[in-house]
Amino acid sequence: MSRNDIINDPSHGNKAEAFEAFDDIPTNPNLGNTIGDVINRRYGRRDVMRGALGVATTTALFGTSAMIAPRQAAAASAADSRYKFDELAWGNDETHHIADGYDADILLRWGDPIMADAPDFDPQNQSVEAQLKQFGYNNDYVSFWTYDDGRSVLCVNHEYTNEEVMFPGLGRQDNQDFVGMTKDLVDIEMAAHGGSVVEIAKGDDGKWALVKDSDLNRRIQPYDTEMTFSGPAAGHDRLKTADDAEGMLAIGTLNNCAGGMTPWGTYLMAEENFHGYFWTDKLDGEGDPDVSEQAEAASMKRYGVPGRWYAWGKYYDRFNIDKDPNQVNKWGWIVEVDPQDPTSTPVKHTALGRFRHEGAETSVSPEGKLVVYSGDDNRFDYLYKYVSNGVVTDDRAANSALLSDGTLYVARFNDDSSIDWMPLTHGEGPLTAENGFNDQGDVMIDTRIAADLLGATPMDRPEDVQPRGDGTAYVMLTNNTRRKPDQVNAANPRPESSFGHIIEIKEAGGDHAATSGTWDILVKCGDPTVADVGAQWNPETSENGWFGSPDNAAVDAEGRLWISTDQGSSWAKTGKSDGLYSLETEGDLRGHSKLFFRCPVGGELCGPYFSEDNETLFLAVQHPGTDGTKDIPGFERNSTFEDPATRWPDFADGMPPRPSVLVVIKQGGGKIAV
Repeated sequence: MSRNDIINDPSHGNKAEAFEAFDDIPTNPNLGNTIGDVINRRYGRRDVMRGALGVATTTALFGTSAMIAPRQAAAASAADSRYKFDELAWGNDETHHIADGYDADILLRWGDPIMADAPDFDPQNQSVEAQLKQFGYNNDYVSFWTYDDGRSVLCVNHEYTNEEVMFPGLGRQDNQDFVGMTKDLVDIEMAAHGGSVVEIAKGDDGKWALVKDSDLNRRIQPYDTEMTFSGPAAGHDRLKTADDAEGMLAIGTLNNCAGGMTPWGTYLMAEENFHGYFWTDKLDGEGDPDVSEQAEAASMKRYGVPGRWYAWGKYYDRFNIDKDPNQVNKWGWIVEVDPQDPTSTPVKHTALGRFRHEGAETSVSPEGKLVVYSGDDNRFDYLYKYVSNGVVTDDRAANSALLSDGTLYVARFNDDSSIDWMPLTHGEGPLTAENGFNDQGDVMIDTRIAADLLGATPMDRPEDVQPRGDGTAYVMLTNNTRRKPDQVNAANPRPESSFGHIIEIKEAGGDHAATSGTWDILVKCGDPTVADVGAQWNPETSENGWFGSPDNAAVDAEGRLWISTDQGSSWAKTGKSDGLYSLETEGDLRGHSKLFFRCPVGGELCGPYFSEDNETLFLAVQHPGTDGTKDIPGFERNSTFEDPATRWPDFADGMPPRPSVLVVIKQGGGKIAV
């Protein structure tokens, strides 16, 4: 992501800087029981702050990773790491870097033709017609799948657009006046969102490349891709709009951040910060949106609608809440796409709830039930998982129905390090008509409000959740700069935390479908040599290995955890670029991290995704040259099309920086980091 500090935060010097933080305003009114409060009740805040817990107690609660003093003797050496590569040195410059012995080659760039009849990319003469046949912008989630017929596809999310480096002569649009935006530019933006499905194949040289004339190649986007709904909110009165009297039609998907693949090979696109795309002409005295007269006002407020980040609502009624307020309820879902059938209609599965989905990572329980984890990426929001009623079979069509028939749960983290998964089921507990929920469709449309009433634990911006086959799941908590000093505690120890942490969940019985389990902290991120940061790493972690703001994660075929980072515009707080890190989860090296890949300046690392044989790794670099460029020594200004901080990956005059997907292989072949 980008623009992820805090709109209207007084620490920002102007509105333009504040606009960089569009997903950072907490909307949760239920902040009386944060995960920090859990720790305070169990141990007492003063005991935590003065270190009175002691090694034995701290380890029992948080695992061996709590013992991080650099001078403490380590039980194992970094040389014993399960990740066999020479660590990359940290830094920040115009290009990407990878550990010695590996190649990281560009596979696809924004604007690359992916259809047989697509034109070549011409940044000076862009059009919506061209963009609909070209690779989209800001590539985030990446997945790879080889089907039974031997054909391999890559599925890539395109989260959002950076207009200032996309379009010649436009400049930054952060003041929300959008004086430079035209309908033609808006149409190109819309076409650059969504996702791409492409066939790739290995050439005679053993390298992966696009199959440009493949009949599987397609763009999925909010400009004109039609979708339908399934589950309890399908056809609901609150989904009925001026262009859809049945409440069953949506045009496209947007702000697709992370995602997932189902066990039967369909592609799940998570709709994250949908709220920012909606427009209103009704502003309060401070110039902020005013929804007080809207029928959906309470729901809009809880979801932060409208954000007015883009000018789409000036030209399209479906993004203008003054014209068609129910349109808001058609966004914030998980979308299923079948890559094997380019003519298929994508489905928004409402049984998985409506919120700012960071991802949709899947697992199968011992009984065969489908489990989908998803974080709600906002300060003080919640962690969810969905469990199907039926079981996964060899019938692909029947399997897709599992995403419409199941139970969505929200997490409560308890004082004794246990976790309860509470069902979001109409008629149970407070989820009744008396509280505004007339049916299960209402519960799913207003998932956040339902979770508030259940007393779920507000988290420090939960992002990707990566399950492992043994019932373990890793939760990326990117940061929480809104944490107040009186909320300091062992689990969230830093006020205005800029660096985040990672929580490890162990589901009861090793079953991802379980409704209870335990949790602890794997690492607390940031520089361990700065006492005030309060970082928590294995003492063998080097100056290259620690990181800030964990975002996406992957578990490779060896069962090892990898972490990618997203520092937003705050890269100067670490001085490091974003990158990919290995992270030990077991044994004496638990909490030990090493740097494997780093991004060009201003870029965020997304993906990552390993092939089943562990010989190929796909990575995505989005918004190169944009985040934090005003703090880059020697640059000290915001990037524009004409003057970007880097022209990665082409480094050609007149060519802007281009978000790209890379493919990583070991030189000479073999498994990665083995």
